[in-house]
Amino acid sequence: MTFSSRRFLVSVLGCGVLFVPAAVVSARQSTPPAQTQAQPAGSSDQDQNQDQDPLKRQLSPSQRYKAQKALHQELSDHDKVWLNQEVPYIITDDEKKAFLSLGNEEERDAFIEAFWQRRNPNPDSPENEYREEHYRRIAYANEHFAAGKPGWKTDRGHIYIEYGPPDSIDSHPSGGTYERPIDEGGGETSTFPFETWHYRYIEGIGENIDIEFVDTCMCGDYHFTIDRSEKDALLHVPGAGLTQWESMNKGDKTDRFKGGLEQLGSGPESTYNQGKEFDRIELAAKLFAPPPQQFKDLDALTETHILNGPPFPFEVRTDFIKITDNTDLVPITLQIKNRDITFQTKDGVSQGKVNILGKVTTIMHKTVQTFEDTVAVTEPSELLEKELDRDYVYWKALPLPPGLYRLDIAIKDVNNPDHLGLYGKSINVPMYDDEKLGTSSLILADKMGPVSSRDIGGGDFVIGNTFVRPRVSTNVTTPVSFNRKQDLNFWMQVYNLGIDDSTKSNSATVTYQISDAATGDVILTKDLESKDLGAHSDQLTVERSLPLAGLAPGKYKVTVKVNDAISKQVVAQSAPFVVE
Repeated sequence: MTFSSRRFLVSVLGCGVLFVPAAVVSARQSTPPAQTQAQPAGSSDQDQNQDQDPLKRQLSPSQRYKAQKALHQELSDHDKVWLNQEVPYIITDDEKKAFLSLGNEEERDAFIEAFWQRRNPNPDSPENEYREEHYRRIAYANEHFAAGKPGWKTDRGHIYIEYGPPDSIDSHPSGGTYERPIDEGGGETSTFPFETWHYRYIEGIGENIDIEFVDTCMCGDYHFTIDRSEKDALLHVPGAGLTQWESMNKGDKTDRFKGGLEQLGSGPESTYNQGKEFDRIELAAKLFAPPPQQFKDLDALTETHILNGPPFPFEVRTDFIKITDNTDLVPITLQIKNRDITFQTKDGVSQGKVNILGKVTTIMHKTVQTFEDTVAVTEPSELLEKELDRDYVYWKALPLPPGLYRLDIAIKDVNNPDHLGLYGKSINVPMYDDEKLGTSSLILADKMGPVSSRDIGGGDFVIGNTFVRPRVSTNVTTPVSFNRKQDLNFWMQVYNLGIDDSTKSNSATVTYQISDAATGDVILTKDLESKDLGAHSDQLTVERSLPLAGLAPGKYKVTVKVNDAISKQVVAQSAPFVVE
């Protein structure tokens, strides 16, 4: 049995097989409701149940619930193609498990979007280079490696899609005469078509990796092998294709088949080759293993919620912005004090690194979103002491359907591995009713402004066409703070404004005001007309920057109120802040 066939057998035994419950089959039958019949004298209920067609038997409430749940979770054709044909080589086991646990199409669409975003090497760019390269590799594999099946399904396609093009290829498309290298026994033989792909380096696997594919069927289907003798077309021909030692009568060809992974024959390096057999098995296991989760230690921390050492403090803010009727954007902002990060100095440069892992789960403990990142803070060593008083702000925006979730975040100081931080809190992603006036979160930002046309809709802290970096408070009971030299920036969206049927325009008044938090006295009031913000839209964005130089140090509150003259609805959002 070749390694390829052995691996296929193991894969079959290791795969989970989805069986459709009998309740689902029954629920899908188009059968008329059972008619009530008189029970013959002397017959029992048990007799009737035995004679009754099991497919027409009524389901119990629990069976109906399970059937509806199974139908609800059934993957669409699009989702099946994505999971089984487009990403099977790059999706982690945890991601696959989370995807299969989702209950509807909206959740799966949000998961797919987040899946690609997590792998985007440049989150600030609207283009996702990783996704584009992945689909380019699939197209290349299908064009060059097809052999009675799509190229992505072949072993060469698998390796190409997962690891990219090799640095060099030793190709023998017609097989033929082959001078064995001494580590394969030397001598001359004939081979089946084969290729050896060489990679100078594969992350997580090693350096100078050689991967061999053999076409033993002469049909263009090159399969992966760790047995270098498999390409020998004369392997089972007595007296032909002898190794160097066999031709010198120092070995017998029949000795090749007395055990071992490869049938290369005895020679000066045969003992060395035997010692390397387990290395080739290990290489095969690494090449075809699903990609590992990056920060397993942090994932375990989100499960146990136990810190054994001094905590690594950080603050978290979550906001909610409507994307569609079924999906909200949930920006998550982390704030870490530079002073809490361990810096290492080399060649005049000080650098600190922090691993971040986030997980969003349902109340039934199903993971619906995850994100992993390593962030670096780099400063010239002579300026480090000054920069320690600053904060590092990290931002991740997740699409989520409305509902109640738990958000867990764990961080680790890379230069001080025992320095760990943990955050856990429930988040209630709102449902925006079409008939009800609504708003996004009111975000107070320390920096806000328009972005270039190429950055619209993508990148850190970008919402629509505006850069909005939220101010994060040190705890839930403390308002965010600004100093008098800064501007107070605030951002909010308004949804479901009424539209006049005759003018096709909205008609609402947007009022924002600054008030003293202690006395309630209004210090500033300003009215805006919705027509000036977007006359024909049922959605508006309110964004303003106000100088704080005129305010005395103290506690204040900003309020944005919307009065819709058409729908006769009023909605308001408020946020406290401190001027230092």
